[in-house]
Amino acid sequence: MTGLALPPEATGLITIDLDALQDNWRTLAKLVAPSECAGVVKADAYGLGASEIIPALNLAGCRTFFIATPEEGRAARQLAPDARLFALDGLLGGSASLLRAANVTPVLSSLPEIEEWVAEASQAGRPAPAALQIDSGLNRLGLSEADIKALVARPDLLAALDIRLIMSHLACADDPADPHNDAQRAEFDRRRALLPPAPASLAASDGLMLGKPFHYDLVRPGYALYGGQAFGGGATPVNPVVTLQARVLQVRTLSAGDSVGYSATWQASRPTRLAVVAAGYADGLARALSAASGEPGGSVLVAGQLAPIVGRVSMDLITIDITDVAGNVTRGDLVTLIGPGLSIETLGRAAGTIGYEVLTRLGPRFVRSYTGGGA
Repeated sequence: MTGLALPPEATGLITIDLDALQDNWRTLAKLVAPSECAGVVKADAYGLGASEIIPALNLAGCRTFFIATPEEGRAARQLAPDARLFALDGLLGGSASLLRAANVTPVLSSLPEIEEWVAEASQAGRPAPAALQIDSGLNRLGLSEADIKALVARPDLLAALDIRLIMSHLACADDPADPHNDAQRAEFDRRRALLPPAPASLAASDGLMLGKPFHYDLVRPGYALYGGQAFGGGATPVNPVVTLQARVLQVRTLSAGDSVGYSATWQASRPTRLAVVAAGYADGLARALSAASGEPGGSVLVAGQLAPIVGRVSMDLITIDITDVAGNVTRGDLVTLIGPGLSIETLGRAAGTIGYEVLTRLGPRFVRSYTGGGA
């Protein structure tokens, strides 16, 4: 939905600022120029809604997108008919025809994938467009040096590929001081030199902040586009995109000694005002945000003031201590879980996780509302 109206049946509201999203992409594109700036929109654009995110980025000038699965590729093709699309998960067994039908280029990470993709593309009678992923030290998906040499030793198979991109992925890009970064870059250069020349890509959101030597021909920001700040070497020049708010269902008063929530893990040490909020672990708020007496958990913002979560996060509800909040809090008010003064990273740290997981786990009961994004 567009605008800020919250339907009466909705428990909470995720507001996505498409103007900020577009500005973030333009800023990063300028930062890495003349390298191309792509957009990673896998996992439904990190849970924010690919149906709105992809057209907004395309309108801003983004022409290359990375998704993960064939179904994500099919949907993205409908949203950006003329864009280049790369499928990061490569070929799921038997999915080659689906990718070819949607004009999605798979990122191939093994010889069996390459063989399957070439066999599929041979039906069209032309080389198979593909990206090749090199394992440069992450030890996840990627061609090993032995795989690369085996591919090169099969000139018929290599000639059947139209290599559009050679890529790899950094393991420690969030820490600019980690020696893995330079070691992986050197290994990437060494291994890709064994292959025919092709455009190269190494950096995602954090890697692009490591400087020009990591930019190559294309960078692949995802989290940073959505306002994420995971880079440990300073602020990424992007602005927040997401605000998350949830409804107050009830306000109640506790006496000193009263307990709150399952297992009575938190007891009031004073007369306490409590607000019950319609958000829980079914909505993506980690149970680790729970607070026991003497052990802090997460916090929310109430009228711009921090209020701690008390007791256990349950499936549909959290309880917050609003005793020290100035002003009146009533049923129906909205409290802020992500927004100015309470970043995605802050929520992630309180839950013992990262902002990426926070975004991608936000549940469907929260209404997504989109602002901006026009020409």
